Parts: sequence; C-alpha cells; structure tokens
Amino acid sequence: MNESLPSIIWAAGLGQLTVLIASALVPFRLNWKLELQTLSRLHRQMYWVYGGYIVFSILAFSLISICHSVELASGTGLARSFCLYVALFWGVRLPLQAFFDVKEHLSTWWLRLGYQGLTILFMTLTCIYAWAALQISD
Repeated sequence: MNESLPSIIWAAGLGQLTVLIASALVPFRLNWKLELQTLSRLHRQMYWVYGGYIVFSILAFSLISICHSVELASGTGLARSFCLYVALFWGVRLPLQAFFDVKEHLSTWWLRLGYQGLTILFMTLTCIYAWAALQISD
C-alpha cells in the first residue's frame, strides 16, 4: 500500500462533501418548483427520489472514505471493488458534462468557476479511486 493513499482517499471524501454543496443549489438555481410543475405528480416524485438517491450515494462515498480511508487503501478485494465503483460513478459523470446545456444557467463568474471546479473535482475523484482500485494487496 502506498503510504499517502489513505490521506488522499480521506481528502477525496471531503471533496465529495463539497459536491453536495453544489447539489443543494441545483433545485433552486434550476427553479425545479416551477419547471417540474408541468410533469405529472409521479414524475415529479421520481425526479426528487432519483436526486435523493444520488445525494445519499455521494454522502455514503464521502463518509466511507473519511471513516475508512486506511481500509480502502489496503488493496483488499472489497476495498478495491468499492473504489472501482466510486471511480466508475465519477468517471461516467465526466463525459455527461459535454451533453448538458448549462450555458444559460452559468450567468455569473462564480457559477462558471464553480462548474469548472466541479469538472476538475470529478476528474480528480475518478483518478484517485481508480488508483486505489488498482492497488494490489500484500
């Protein structure tokens, strides 16, 4: 095990918490209350449930990484599998950025900067967890 990997995974856990800050802004910035009104009640409910599942997944990734960084860096099968899943989760998110039409919503410099920062964070998280997934146990 690389001696710095537990600290890097711990920091990645904190980084994922920052994603939740941005996630909390989405319903307000995208005016979900008004925009989703045209959908049926079931579709609105599903939208919120899907969003909630994503938030709770990111929270779980974060807390597991913070509380169990040494175990995740250990190279065991379970640790590598978890890290691979998290790497795929963030890795799949990266190319989606190219398909989202966000320009009209990035109306201020700080929103544009935040969006670019999130893209860099998604890339970084993908690399960290892929690195941890590729570790070989002793």
